[in-house]
Amino acid sequence: MKATLSEFDEMPTTARIIELQQQIQSLQQQLLQAQKMSSVGALASSITHEFNNILMTVINYAKMGVRHKDAATRDKAFDKILAAGHRASKITTGMLSYAKQQGDRRDSMDLVPLVEDVLVLVEKDLQRYRIRLTTQFEAHPFAAVNSGQVQQVLLNLIINARQAMEQGGNLVVAVRANSELGQAEISIRDSGCGIPPEKLRRIFEPFFTTKTADEQGQGGTGLGLSLARDVMEAHGGRIRVESAVGAGTTFTLKFPLVPAAVRPATVHKMG
Repeated sequence: MKATLSEFDEMPTTARIIELQQQIQSLQQQLLQAQKMSSVGALASSITHEFNNILMTVINYAKMGVRHKDAATRDKAFDKILAAGHRASKITTGMLSYAKQQGDRRDSMDLVPLVEDVLVLVEKDLQRYRIRLTTQFEAHPFAAVNSGQVQQVLLNLIINARQAMEQGGNLVVAVRANSELGQAEISIRDSGCGIPPEKLRRIFEPFFTTKTADEQGQGGTGLGLSLARDVMEAHGGRIRVESAVGAGTTFTLKFPLVPAAVRPATVHKMG
C-alpha cells in the first residue's frame, strides 16, 4: 500500500525518497503503456482496412476455387488464400508482440527483424498517406534491447514522420553498424516540413510539442519524444535529431553494440 501524505510527514527522509522514486517509476511505466496504446490507435483505421482487404482476397479466391474444378485454377486460389493468411498472421503477431508488457527485460537482438516487425504494422498507413517507404539495411547489428520499448519508440517516430508529410513524401528507415564507435544505429529520415531551430532545441522536453493532434486525435501531447529519450537512456544509448525547415528531419537511435546471440547447439542422442 502506498503511503498517504500524512504518513509521509512522519517517515524518515530516506524512506520518503525511496517511496517517491517507486511511485515515479510506476507512473513512468503507466505513461509508457498509455503512449503505446495511443500509437496503436493511430494505426487502427489503416490496419482495419488492411484486414478487410485480406478477407476480401480470401473470400474471392475461395469462390473462384469452388466455381472452377480444374487443378490449375484451384492451386492458384489456394496459393492466394495462403499468402493472404500469412499476411494476416504477420500483422496480428506484430501487433500482439508490440502491445504486450515486457517489463524491463532486455535480450541481445538483431535490430533488422525488430524494425521489420514495426514496418509490417505501418506499411498500409504510409501508403494511405502517399508516403514512399525505403529501407536501407546495411548490416545486422545486435544490441541488448527491450523489443517492446524500442518498437514503441520506432512507431512513434514513424507516425511523427508521417504527420510531417501532409502532402506525401519519402521515408527512409536505415539500420547500420558503427564498429569504430561500438554502436548499432537505426535512423528514420523523412522529407517533411522540418523543425525550426528554436523548437528543435526543446523537442525532448516533456509536454513540448511542435504540432496539433491529427484527425485521429493522435500527436500533440508532447510526450512521445520525451519518452523516447528516456527509453534510449535506459538502454545506455542516445537519440539524436537533425532537421532543416523544408528539407525534412532525421532521428537516429544509437545503441551499444553487443555480440550476436549464440543459439545452443542441438544435442543428438544415439539410440
